[in-house]
Formats: sequence, structure tokens, C-alpha cells
Amino acid sequence: MATTATFDTYRAVGIREDLTDVIYNISPSDTPFVSNVGSGSSKGTYHEWQQDSLADPVDGAVPEGADASAAVLNPTVRLGNFCQINQKTFVISGSDMVADNAGRGVEMAYQEAKKGLELRKDIEYVCVNVNKIGSVGAGNNPGAATARNAGTVQSWISTNTSFDATSGVMPTNMGQSGWTTRVVSSADRAFTEDLLTDVIDAIYLVGGNPDTLMANTVQKRIISQTFTGSADSRQIMVPDKRVINAVDFYESDYGVLSIVPNRYMPQDSVYVLDTEMWEVAYYRPFFTEELAKTGDNIKKQMVVEWTLVSKEEASGGAIYDLT
Repeated sequence: MATTATFDTYRAVGIREDLTDVIYNISPSDTPFVSNVGSGSSKGTYHEWQQDSLADPVDGAVPEGADASAAVLNPTVRLGNFCQINQKTFVISGSDMVADNAGRGVEMAYQEAKKGLELRKDIEYVCVNVNKIGSVGAGNNPGAATARNAGTVQSWISTNTSFDATSGVMPTNMGQSGWTTRVVSSADRAFTEDLLTDVIDAIYLVGGNPDTLMANTVQKRIISQTFTGSADSRQIMVPDKRVINAVDFYESDYGVLSIVPNRYMPQDSVYVLDTEMWEVAYYRPFFTEELAKTGDNIKKQMVVEWTLVSKEEASGGAIYDLT
């Protein structure tokens, strides 16, 4: 039993603090869409590319000795998307620049690495979650504050879609002209395997070969728990005391799709993608520059200017308006 004569830590002066040299952070930094699609470059703030297609097959029998007739040649389709700018700024005081910070050394370097991850997450979020068309922004009006916007996955996919037809409307994507965004339905329906196979069938018929099914947590769980094709993957491992209820691949009649969970996707949507047909193109890749000094601090800005390239939107599809 302690007595009043016992000198304890409550009265001691000068005990060093116990601060671990580790910073814990569970904030997600994964970017499934950006990490799986291609990466390219753009030479302008409006990035363009072309699409072409083969004629549909016909029974083209001709009689013996027939003259050759002139064929009608169709031009390529020219599409494009606007580059949008995302940025992060950070200001560090002069005093903190020389401080001995636990777990991170120089604060500026730590913040720069952190902001880079945050910007990459921003691009992921815009691509898969935001429903907006590509737009020119301020254009020829330098005084306008409107930013350029990159058209997102939801505004590109329009051919092979499943949506609530009572109030939902699919987008059109024609580059700078005639581009409209998807109208979200006010009704919802359950995600079923039939909805998925219908979209996969439609993609196959137009020539697509999707490799990825991307879904949020709600729809991913429905796939694992209710899809017939996944029934054999649910097991109880008695020796290991484990219950396995996970599905990582879906084998359709036309190929195998990786099932990729994406925490940034809207909860009412599922994407069926050929990742080779998508690309994030950078007009100005990630860079950091020091801003004008106005006092006893250092100001920096990290900037990235990018756009989303849908090389052929009919190579994939989407299922919308899900419960």
C-alpha cells in the first residue's frame, strides 16, 4: 500500500512523454478503377480520339461476271473529353519546418505524400461516382469562375445499359456537341443475376470482351450471397474454423470477369468493364510548386490536370437504379 511518503509518477517532474514514432491511418487509399485502367497523356485541354467499326455481316452473294459496285465508306467517329484540374494546397510554418515531428520527420514531405494520395482518390471518385458530362468551363470568358469538367463513366456508358425504364434516361456522348448526362431514376429494383447476364449478352453481341465487374459493398455482397454461380464458393472450413463467403470471379458464357469492390462507387450501380478500353490521360501529371511567400511559412500547391478516355464505351456496360 502506497503511503504519502512514496514519491510516485504523479508528482515527478521531467518524465519524458511516451509518443510512438508511428502514425496510424486507416483512411482508404486504394483506387481500383484508376489502378486497373490505362494511363496516357494529352496534348491539349480537350483530348480527342477516334472510333471505327466493321460493317455488319450480310449474305453478299453476287452473280458470276457481275461488275463491282462502289461501296459506301463511313468515316471514323471523333470523340473527346475535357481535362479538369484538381489541386491541393498546404501551408507549413517556418517553426514547424525545423521541428522534430514524431512519426514523420519533415512535415512538408509528409504532407506532400499525403496530398498526392488524396488527389489520386479524388480522380477515382470523380471517374466512378460523379454523374456529369464533359464541359468546357469558362471558355472564352476569362472572368468566369466555371471549371472545365471531365465526363465520367456514367456519362460515357450508353449502349449496353440496364436501368429503370419508367424514369431513368441514358446519356448520349458525342464529344463537344450533343452530350447529355444520365437521368437517375426515382425508382429502385433488386440486383439479380439476370440483370447482369442481360448486360453481358448485349456487350458480347456488339463485340465487347469485358474483364471486370466493379461494384460497391452492397451489390458485391448480393453477388456473393445470392448469385447461383457463386453457390459452390460458400464453404465452412471445420478444421480452420472459417466460413468462406466470398466471390472474386464470375464466369459467364463469354468469359471470366474479375469482381472488384470499389468503395467510391454509388451504391445503386454496377459497372461491367473492359479495362483496356478506358484510360486516364494527363495533360499535366502530378506536380508540386511553391507559392509566393507572404510570411513566416512555406506554401505549396499540388496540381493534376487529367481527363477520362472511353476508347469504346460499347465495350462495357452498366446496371443502374439498384436497391
